[in-house]
Amino acid sequence: MKVNMPLLKDEALVQRAEQRASFRLTNVSSKLSQSETARFDALAMRRGQHRGEFIRSLILDELAHDSGEPTASAELSEIVGIRLMLMNVLKPLAAGQKLTPEIFDGIMTEVKKRKKSVAIEARQEAERA
Repeated sequence: MKVNMPLLKDEALVQRAEQRASFRLTNVSSKLSQSETARFDALAMRRGQHRGEFIRSLILDELAHDSGEPTASAELSEIVGIRLMLMNVLKPLAAGQKLTPEIFDGIMTEVKKRKKSVAIEARQEAERA
């Protein structure tokens, strides 16, 4: 008697499909003149990004803006990040606590995770005021 066994369980198939959906597989492109390309490359360089990364961030920013989701500029996010870092570093120091490199690294990790959402909240509060 032969038993039919699936090679992968249904759960594994669903998990693989979800992973595949998150892969970046579609390319979008546009042609630019030489002067447009030079200006674009200069802008990407000033922002510290490669062409593809910069184009992707521009597209995703526009999609988020069009969807009506709240957003915050990169500049506001960085300012909020600095503010969060200062608050979380200076308070323990003012209280006489020692700040180890491990604690500092933990603070920086948390700041990176939270700065965008805090910046969005700050922008929304400013718009309500």
